[in-house]
Amino acid sequence: MAAAAVIAAGGLAVAGPVPAAQAETRRDAIGQRIDSLVGTDRHPGALAAVRDRRGRTHHYTAGVGDLRTGARVPNNGQVRIGSASKMFASVVVLQLVGEGKVDLDASVETYLPGLVRSAGVDANTITVRQLLQHTSGLPDYTDSLFQSMGDIPPYQHVYFEPRDLLDLANAMEGRPAGDWAYSNTNYVLAGLIAQRVTGRPFNELVTTRIIERIGLRDTYAPEVGEQGIRGKHPKGYQLDPATDELLDFSRMDPSWGWAAGQLVSTPGDLNTFLRTLLDGKLLKPAQLAEMRTTVTLDPQSGLGYGLGVFSTPLSCGGVAWGHGGDIPGYSTANGATDDGRAVTLVVTSLTGSVKDKSVAAERGALVDAALCTN
Repeated sequence: MAAAAVIAAGGLAVAGPVPAAQAETRRDAIGQRIDSLVGTDRHPGALAAVRDRRGRTHHYTAGVGDLRTGARVPNNGQVRIGSASKMFASVVVLQLVGEGKVDLDASVETYLPGLVRSAGVDANTITVRQLLQHTSGLPDYTDSLFQSMGDIPPYQHVYFEPRDLLDLANAMEGRPAGDWAYSNTNYVLAGLIAQRVTGRPFNELVTTRIIERIGLRDTYAPEVGEQGIRGKHPKGYQLDPATDELLDFSRMDPSWGWAAGQLVSTPGDLNTFLRTLLDGKLLKPAQLAEMRTTVTLDPQSGLGYGLGVFSTPLSCGGVAWGHGGDIPGYSTANGATDDGRAVTLVVTSLTGSVKDKSVAAERGALVDAALCTN
């Protein structure tokens, strides 16, 4: 979930109707690329939704959705989207900025006095903008939880309160704000700020302000203690290095991701979200412009990060906007362009759970190809 790479390595209006999706039966160039992602030493399964400039969507699946039964990957199945959830959290906070309830340049201490206590950081100098942009200097609590692959299985069914996650971060040392450094702690704090200024639970804010408003039928924030995935879904797998076996991680407690990474969605819904966002139907123009104002992460590649979204240069020119996500069982990459294209690709294990590590670059190349040929 904490992976920073997205594509290279991802007044409010109701969105209009989404064009009917078309099931992809022939194996075109994109389908052939997806087929190559699965198999021995690669991912168990993969699924994707590709939307072209004219609004037509093609769905793809490859591999198996259940290693025990051999069942197929369901078309547009639900998956855990990990850090792609950060886009939703950022939208909620930026909506509150547009309503005058949050100031991007106010300090964390203004909204959450006394909660940030990591050595080496000063909450009085960390702004809300720096949380959303990952320039706060705050340590990442997931570095404490998951120092190696073997640390993941013991936490499969463990529940965390958001304050528990902050306690983990507060026990670590940070650094002065300014430089970009990915930290899930930033988005736990962003979620707590949204709760504080509205007096409502973060899950409710995401649901009413985004999911219900734009009609995402297969996207939801899990309830406290909810470990299963509600709808049709491929099973997600995580390698247990102690046994060298792939564990079924479909049922897990995602609370350690909370506002930073606990949402469930589908490739089709994520494309709809990205299109609605870029079309200006979720944020006012000033806040959308803030979201798209980036810091450069790599001068050579041109990769940048705004407020909850990456900007990734495409081989055909222009950039794609999106945010990938890793969580045990699933890895998501996505992107959308200003001219109407969008793609979301999900594989059913993390890169660390496959033996052929070259597959990660192939996923990034697939997203680029899907956006440059449709």
